Amino acid sequence: MPTLSALELFAIAAFALIVIPGPSVLYIVSQSVGHGRKGGLAAVLGIETGAFVHVAGAALGVSAILASSATAFSALKLAGGAYLIVLGIRRLREGDVAATPGSRATRPLSSIYRQGVVVNALNPKTALFFLAFLPQFVDPGRGRVALQAVILGLVFVAIAAVSDAVWALGSGSLVGVLRTSARARRIERTASGGILIGLGVLATLAHPARR
Repeated sequence: MPTLSALELFAIAAFALIVIPGPSVLYIVSQSVGHGRKGGLAAVLGIETGAFVHVAGAALGVSAILASSATAFSALKLAGGAYLIVLGIRRLREGDVAATPGSRATRPLSSIYRQGVVVNALNPKTALFFLAFLPQFVDPGRGRVALQAVILGLVFVAIAAVSDAVWALGSGSLVGVLRTSARARRIERTASGGILIGLGVLATLAHPARR
């Protein structure tokens, strides 16, 4: 079990990194703007579920394998980057469907959730964050290292969930503008698609950095 002081320091440091927008936050914002707050919150659930993949990886030492194996890391970042690019292209090709007040998201929330899981599970920056940052707060002298990694990982996910939910709810307020302006919908579609494609390209150049 990590010490209380270690947990406090980890929470403060994790919060400082989490609030800086990265691929996960931008995915959430794009879904929230395009599909309303429910869509954004579905993306949050998916992103945090995907984070558990990295928590498990940190506990089992998989992250260390990814960092030491150029082939494994290259495969991960290329898969994640390709997936984001595909999402961006699909978004750009979507038609502008006029929305009416009270209308539901044009995509099933389950689809947004699943994509969020994959986006974060295949995010090499998140994997390397857990490798480079989390181990600094693990003390082998205090018992099972895997358990300590899981506890720290859960703290990270909890903080990320709160921060991401704020992004989702805040950006979701823009949906009212999109319902009344065809031009705004086109701008949103082009911007969100371009962002996803850009993130996909950047993912292929990933290194230990922001979430």
